[in-house]
Amino acid sequence: MLARPRHLGQSPSVKLGNWTVRAIEAERFRLDGGAMHGVVPKTLWARVAPPDELNRVEYTTRCLLIEGLGRRILIETGNGDKWSAREREIYAIEPAAGITRRLKAAGVEPGTVDTLVATHLHFDHIGGATWRDEKGVLHPTFPRARHVTQKTELYDAFHPHERNRASYLDENLRPLADASLFVEVEGESEIAPGVRVIPTPGHTPGHQSVLITGNGEKVLFCGDVMPTSAHLRLPWVMAYDVLPHTTLETKRAIVERAVREGWMLAWGHDRDIAGGRITLDAKGNPVIAERISF
Repeated sequence: MLARPRHLGQSPSVKLGNWTVRAIEAERFRLDGGAMHGVVPKTLWARVAPPDELNRVEYTTRCLLIEGLGRRILIETGNGDKWSAREREIYAIEPAAGITRRLKAAGVEPGTVDTLVATHLHFDHIGGATWRDEKGVLHPTFPRARHVTQKTELYDAFHPHERNRASYLDENLRPLADASLFVEVEGESEIAPGVRVIPTPGHTPGHQSVLITGNGEKVLFCGDVMPTSAHLRLPWVMAYDVLPHTTLETKRAIVERAVREGWMLAWGHDRDIAGGRITLDAKGNPVIAERISF
């Protein structure tokens, strides 16, 4: 039986063996709806993700906090607060939010996080990992944390090209490298007992997801290989993805295992649905069988 204790602040949480997992929403922001849904016609995606007058859809940057065994692991950091007024306007980034404020509101000091995992190093996933002081100097937000990253992703982030340069920002990465906080892994790797990163390429070649296991239950934090519950649909692949066909096959493999093994999936950008168990409908398409709150 899945336990859902509620003693940690005001947010619900899920108990997986030694681990307590709860969602921390860093901020809301907006991205172009067409880019988020790729080749899917607007007449279809707008039904589930209504855009504003600029064709932007509101999303969240949902992070997961994993606590237990004397450890505190954070998955993702959101956009951060280093944006100019113009940039905040473009992405409609929620004011007075951010991962640091939200963690402190939940009773967690950034200095107590010992491991940070970003599914990849785009600005809306690693932006909160650095901050700028009043003199303009950049600092790591989580100075004690190992920043676990796939070797391929780290290489691409520091060798950007025309296709991905706008997503890999030096201000989010260089301070972490200078402080020797990045920990490279290659492929599937256990970062704590029952917590593993697994390669889920497509959005980027080095994209990874996080699988949390305990008491026979499993939660997969998908990252941008499946950013929202709407992206359960296999053809719904973002135009942002570097390897869209690979994303499709990665999603197919996730769905097959999630249905077969009863996984819970957690979505990082879905504004309304944090996670769920899935099943296949009569046509063999994945659908949510049960919503899960973290």
